[in-house]
Amino acid sequence: MAILSDKDILDGMESGYLGISDYHERGLTPNGYDLRIKEIAIRGDSEIKTEGVVKIPPRTMFYVSTIERVRMPKDACAQLWLRTSWIRKGVMGAFGKIDAGFEGTLTLGAYNATDDVIEIPIGERFCQMVFETLNTHSLKDYAERSGHYQGETGVTLEPIKK
Repeated sequence: MAILSDKDILDGMESGYLGISDYHERGLTPNGYDLRIKEIAIRGDSEIKTEGVVKIPPRTMFYVSTIERVRMPKDACAQLWLRTSWIRKGVMGAFGKIDAGFEGTLTLGAYNATDDVIEIPIGERFCQMVFETLNTHSLKDYAERSGHYQGETGVTLEPIKK
């Protein structure tokens, strides 16, 4: 297993090996890419926020959808790490890995663990995606194994009906 560098990520996008739609130079890090916020859904509020600064109430779960659409190859996955700037403000994130073969936007769960309102601007960088190569390609990729969220766009809390 190896972690892709910024050069590897750029080369991978240029060759078509991996995909990051709506790529933004500011998102590239030495060993990953920062994903930005397109939408925020706050638990208990039926309106999905798509612009401006979103106020997350204290002690409240919320969900973030990414601007970027990610396309993973069969021999790579990615870790997701909440940016430390959000951790320092009291946000806790609940993330998994992006599976080999996944394609779509990402829905990320987070929690305002403070007693104060936290303001989160739409379009801001939220988490870092760190690509890892697998020792061999997967026998069955995400789409073939479960694919519950394959092709998702926007905040997606329930598996996509096929």
